[in-house]
Amino acid sequence: QVQLVESGGGLVQPGESLRLSCAASGSIFRFYAMGWYRQAPGKQRELVARITSGGSTVYAGSVKGRFTISRDNAKNTVYLQMNSLGPEDTAVYYCNKYPESAYWGQGTQVTVSS
Repeated sequence: QVQLVESGGGLVQPGESLRLSCAASGSIFRFYAMGWYRQAPGKQRELVARITSGGSTVYAGSVKGRFTISRDNAKNTVYLQMNSLGPEDTAVYYCNKYPESAYWGQGTQVTVSS
């Protein structure tokens, strides 16, 4: 099965930026549409952004204009550039296929606090 390893999270102040990375194992990564998901405490997991194998992107309304999803198929990696972060963005961020499979990585914690 494909394995997913998220990284790049951390503690930042409001208005700052982070770039998350998702490294995927497997030789068929380039065929998958991928998404970034997040889950805040006490809330359901939500789709933040998705990207097709060809690079077409769709964003949740809450992050449009602030976040950018991208991929490098040669590196089997998906990225999420997050700008103008606010406390509402605090969550554990996960990558997965889109639509999601049952196989999740451990995620990476993003905390936005002053």
